Amino acid sequence: MSGTSSNTKKDSRTRITVLVALAANLLIAAAKAVGGLIAGSPALLSEAAHSVADSLNEVFLLAALRRSRRPADQRHPFGYGKERFFWSLLAAVGIFVMGGCFSVFQGAEALKNGADETLSGYVAGLIVLGVAFVAEGVSLLRALHQVRRQGGRAGMRDPALRTVVAEDGTAVLGVTFAAVGMALHMVTGQVVYEASASFAIGALLVYVAYRLGREARDQLIGESADPETAERIRSLLAEQPEIDSVEALFTMKTGLDTALVAARVDLVPGLDSEEVEEVSVRIKRSLAKDVAEADQIFLDITDRPAEEARESPAATGERGGA
Repeated sequence: MSGTSSNTKKDSRTRITVLVALAANLLIAAAKAVGGLIAGSPALLSEAAHSVADSLNEVFLLAALRRSRRPADQRHPFGYGKERFFWSLLAAVGIFVMGGCFSVFQGAEALKNGADETLSGYVAGLIVLGVAFVAEGVSLLRALHQVRRQGGRAGMRDPALRTVVAEDGTAVLGVTFAAVGMALHMVTGQVVYEASASFAIGALLVYVAYRLGREARDQLIGESADPETAERIRSLLAEQPEIDSVEALFTMKTGLDTALVAARVDLVPGLDSEEVEEVSVRIKRSLAKDVAEADQIFLDITDRPAEEARESPAATGERGGA
């Protein structure tokens, strides 16, 4: 129960972080779009597309937080934990299509057709970007604070939180690129600087989308539990007095903080069927108690013949003092 309560609190904090990012992006997207149209700035319009993509992605992440905690049912006996990874994959696609591709398109259009901006347009655009920088920075600080509260690297395993950090971080960089491009365009009169800023924003978004998509894909298709958890499970199994050897261990994450565990173990000889059943139940309970991530546990148990056991290293005292 304590693990479930802890996970619920983490989700509540993540939901607040996502909502803060969503509110910031909606306001910023509107401001950038209006400023970009008034100023005729391709870099500012690219940033508007970036913020629109981020806003849509936050909606995906909110759906992930709500749907991934649904309990297991007959159609989904291992639960809905992987929904978190699915919606994060959609968010990565959204960043690529709506943010990266549109930014590259805006840069190409600027080079092809030029962009005439007035001094007032430059000033309005830079003011909008300054406000956006502050808002995105606040949202990024909120996300990084939560990452620290959830253990640094451990916090970044949450695809929703990881996506918010990536979005806000790229947003801060994107605003910087756009501001530099606009300033150089204003000083030199050369649109190539603003077009280059759009290309840079597009390339940044494509790279971030690729990284987020790759991580979500790995989790979605069946990523194993982290090596420390797997080694701990193997050690706990090997410590059981009834287990002679752990022949194989397989793990697969079924959600953010749940995993399926399947092990093939050899028992010491001489146990009858009733004892084997009791041992199996006790081992499963012990694993579930000591490893909170072990949500589903399956044991493939074999009872080695006495002749084979006598010939094994374990029977001749070669298990290192076991």
